[in-house]
Amino acid sequence: MKPILKIEGNIARSVNPYGCRQEVLNQINYVKSKGKYKGPKKVLILGGSSSYGLATRITTAFGSDADTINVSYERGPKNLDNLGSAGWYNNIFFREFAEQAGLIAKNFIGDAYSMDMKKQVIDYIKQEFGGEIDLLVYSLAAPKRMGPDGKQSWRSVLKPIGNPVTGENIDLENEKLFKQKVTPASSSEIQDTIKVMGGEDWKIWVDTLKAAGVLSEGFKTVLYSYIGPELTYPIYHKGTLGRAKTQAESSAQRITDKLKDIGGTGIICVSTVVTTKASVVIPILPKYMIALYKVMMDEATHEIPIMHKDRVYREMIYGNKPIFDDKGRLRADGYELRASTQHKVEKLFHEIDKDNFNSSLTGFDIFRKEFLNTFGFEVDHLQDDEFELGDLINLKP
Repeated sequence: MKPILKIEGNIARSVNPYGCRQEVLNQINYVKSKGKYKGPKKVLILGGSSSYGLATRITTAFGSDADTINVSYERGPKNLDNLGSAGWYNNIFFREFAEQAGLIAKNFIGDAYSMDMKKQVIDYIKQEFGGEIDLLVYSLAAPKRMGPDGKQSWRSVLKPIGNPVTGENIDLENEKLFKQKVTPASSSEIQDTIKVMGGEDWKIWVDTLKAAGVLSEGFKTVLYSYIGPELTYPIYHKGTLGRAKTQAESSAQRITDKLKDIGGTGIICVSTVVTTKASVVIPILPKYMIALYKVMMDEATHEIPIMHKDRVYREMIYGNKPIFDDKGRLRADGYELRASTQHKVEKLFHEIDKDNFNSSLTGFDIFRKEFLNTFGFEVDHLQDDEFELGDLINLKP
């Protein structure tokens, strides 16, 4: 059978399993084309099944010959109407490609927030992964977090703080631009979003791993953040997500202090905006993205996740070109926030309307293709995406 694309609003309700396989291979081939670099060798990624987390796993494995562990919450296939999640297949096919290259690629499927999962990972590191890791990457983007005791839970929201925000957004299902008003978050919603998307669980992971004695000398840990331009501040940087990311910055300093005795460090990596299953549902942001993509494509600076993270690790974190701001954050968002680029983006942003948003004036086609690639559709170099349900069910992470 061939997979059928199904989209509701900006959420994909279907997946192309062998398209996911080809997309993983495309990313691997990109890293291989750049050659090897001297980087980490034992890597734990929380949220490594898609987007920045998957890109990090691929660049460290195929750029630096790293063995990797990934923790992610994914779903396998049940029937023809429910083939599971894209991340499920990304995990499986990455592992297959990595093992073919002689690398360890362990997948844990479950709740990365839970203490039980932390224990499972630590036991594996001690018993089968050489006893230590030299890099922990925190790339979780979950709507809900359970507390360490398994009794409390919090949900994140994508809302402004203080005042409502009105703007235009993109409906990918119907390919239309529509007006959107987002009401401000309540104080409890702000605090809940900080609990889910802030740095508390990141620090718990580091503390737990260190107490277990599985961190190497010179250990590094990285959390991905985003700031963006003033154009998007009302909905992002000054909204609930921005507040959570600010909290994570204070966690980075506490983590670095905790790691001083082993020469370790906690790094906030401010990344560029990319098309992910999370970013496309952030209110109003997609309109900014199609303006940005057009300008950055014209300037030859547009990056998809694998291009961005390969540059971050190859040149910045393990290279000689790191750029830190006055708050100690690693600024990998320089291409996006270049003043000349943002000047063009803002001008184009205000020219986009319901009649031209999906024309050659904008980067809508790039945005749409990257969204579909995330779920295995319209993937470059894909030759055969026919599948048998039984074969998919037999695939194991």
